[in-house]
Amino acid sequence: MTTTYVIEGAEVTGLDAFWRAVGAAVNGPGGYFGANLDALADCLRGGYGTPDDGDFAFVWRDHARSRAALGHAETARTLERRLARAHPTQHPALRARLAEARAGRGPTDFDDLVAVFEREAPGALTLA
Repeated sequence: MTTTYVIEGAEVTGLDAFWRAVGAAVNGPGGYFGANLDALADCLRGGYGTPDDGDFAFVWRDHARSRAALGHAETARTLERRLARAHPTQHPALRARLAEARAGRGPTDFDDLVAVFEREAPGALTLA
């Protein structure tokens, strides 16, 4: 039997809020389900709250609202935080992506999250 988790898009007001919303969807209020893209990928492979057999689905309600909240402005803020703690060899790529985000171009945090879902749990995410 497929287990379905619901991400409440109205609660996603930024990337930190997304981590709380997906954690609550999977593991209940205050639950944890990763707080970066690598952790999210690990969790989507099964375990950490999802069935080990991969028989699960996610419904992201009000995803358009989340898409706006996780747009270029939030992506720029996320990249600024990453740049501050990144290894110097990562700086050129992060600066280039940050410049794109500030200009309203390139992939957003929303795009990155959806890409992780599709890569690690193909077909498991429904945007509603």
